[in-house]
Amino acid sequence: MRIKLTLNRTTKQRMLPMDYQYFISAWIYKVLKQADAEFAEFLHEKGYGNSDTKLYKLFCFSRLNFGKPILHNEQKLFEIKTQEVELQIGFDVPEAASNFVRGLFMQQEFYLGNKFNGIDFTVTKVESLAEPEFTKTMNYRLQTPWVVSYRTPEDKYAQYLKPEHELFQELSIKHLLEKYKNTKTEILPELPLDFKPESQYKRGGFLVKNGTGKQTRVVGNMFDFTLNAPVEIHKMLWNAGVSEKSSSGFGWCEIRQDLQDEINI
Repeated sequence: MRIKLTLNRTTKQRMLPMDYQYFISAWIYKVLKQADAEFAEFLHEKGYGNSDTKLYKLFCFSRLNFGKPILHNEQKLFEIKTQEVELQIGFDVPEAASNFVRGLFMQQEFYLGNKFNGIDFTVTKVESLAEPEFTKTMNYRLQTPWVVSYRTPEDKYAQYLKPEHELFQELSIKHLLEKYKNTKTEILPELPLDFKPESQYKRGGFLVKNGTGKQTRVVGNMFDFTLNAPVEIHKMLWNAGVSEKSSSGFGWCEIRQDLQDEINI
């Protein structure tokens, strides 16, 4: 399920850190914790699924839609001019949980930012978004970077691979399959995954765990891609992101409707 939140600025504050994604992720966890502390703690610490070792998170979110802000690059701040801001969140949960999840976010009041800069918001509207018609072949456009990390025994830190790296597609497919197997009980149909990223891409990333001792910059890639896979895989990535670190805002994608219409003709 995907929901669209309308957020209203409640004070005169306008400055928002450019690396705001971590604060959104922390807020979503806080909302979940208000409803079910044990579930939220499990989700945050271990992820959701059948494995004790795979840290899969069952949600993802879009970039904030706040029009065209004023950029303060040296301070790494957005100056927001609009009164209303939109945010989409996707949850890979059963349909029966959709009304419950949607209700959690109604009338929420929260501060988004760090101790120096941020904005007070109230959620004024929560809308359910229609699920697209999924087929085995789907065309997507990434809205936030797709992260593929790889670390050899000799590496001190993980490498964030580019699409042309020889392991990029293999590790991407492996991640999608593991994500499904660790969170679902249904067996996938026998259909090989075929993942084709477009040749043009843009590197991008943002800080996670901002202001903590574990602060780090995660880097991924923005591109269009075609994926041939079981419909169940498409539903999963639509609801909870296609990438590693989806609960931090990576791997949010939209359907390229122009190409999808050609397939469905």
